[in-house]
Amino acid sequence: MIDADFLIRSVRESDLEDLERLSELVYFINLPSNRDLLKEKIRKSVDSFNGQIQDKFEREYIFVLVDQKSSRVIGTSMIIARHGSPDIPHMYFELKEKQKYSETIHAGFIHKVLSLKFDSDGPTEIGGLVIDPSYRGHKLKLGRILSFCRFSFMKMKRRWFKDRVLSELMPPLSESGESLLWEALGRRFTNLSYQDADLLSRKNKEFITSLFPKGDIYTVLLSGEARDAIGKVGPDTEPVKHMLEKIGFKWREHIDPFDGGPHYWADTDKITLVNHTKKYHAHRDALKSRTGERALVSIFKDGEFRCMQSPFELTRGKVQLPKAVLELMELTGSEEVFLLPLES
Repeated sequence: MIDADFLIRSVRESDLEDLERLSELVYFINLPSNRDLLKEKIRKSVDSFNGQIQDKFEREYIFVLVDQKSSRVIGTSMIIARHGSPDIPHMYFELKEKQKYSETIHAGFIHKVLSLKFDSDGPTEIGGLVIDPSYRGHKLKLGRILSFCRFSFMKMKRRWFKDRVLSELMPPLSESGESLLWEALGRRFTNLSYQDADLLSRKNKEFITSLFPKGDIYTVLLSGEARDAIGKVGPDTEPVKHMLEKIGFKWREHIDPFDGGPHYWADTDKITLVNHTKKYHAHRDALKSRTGERALVSIFKDGEFRCMQSPFELTRGKVQLPKAVLELMELTGSEEVFLLPLES
């Protein structure tokens, strides 16, 4: 097994069936299990990569991981250039503490309260990371590179993205797969299921502003299960949370208004993976050794992004790569390449 067995690239319209299969593995609003919606998202991504969408903050980018031996897409991840606009603002609950004290009974309490907030000039968002279960635990750490490639692309096209990056993490769910916070709160004000409300909110948030309480919501009035879920992540999301924290993301007391999952934030230029990605030029001569340092190698050529994990050497300021990598990346020498060194 070599690195060249796997290629990350920007999505193509021919990837529809594979993406449809992946979308059925997990519920993500950004990767809907709906053929027509997936077609729309793929087209938007293709138009985003090739610059057909003029407003850079209206773009969305879908990356796919391809098993070169089977020519199948076995994973995907994405970047939304801006999550939150004047027409469709980014929405979240801010978690705060309020102190209450009674002189009469000489007793006080510190309450946690939720306050609904809107951001009409939102951050860049990462999300939609799914990998075929049969490839999890792979020795090449395929999930890691599928996540990391997004930060190399941000460095490559820094002006295309906002100064903050958001990652919305999934909370623990009930045994039946329901959102504990939504069942305790959202459903009571909207009479909608979590999935229906979350899908509708992507295009129209009027029902939230009209039906949700305008003031503070005291969490003490919620069920114990719902309170305990606020700001927590499910067991499958724990590795993602630790990875985000390691590269510079923090929880800033913001949660999803539908499921209570935490919103992790980072300043784009302070994310370690963005900082560690550097620009070089490709060397025309192939690297013969397969040992030594390894990196994610990324290029952007003719409106398509490509990325691979590969050994490399710097020779007189240029990057030498194995022949198989040069061929798959379609490098002939002197092209700009971006390197993100990887820890073993």
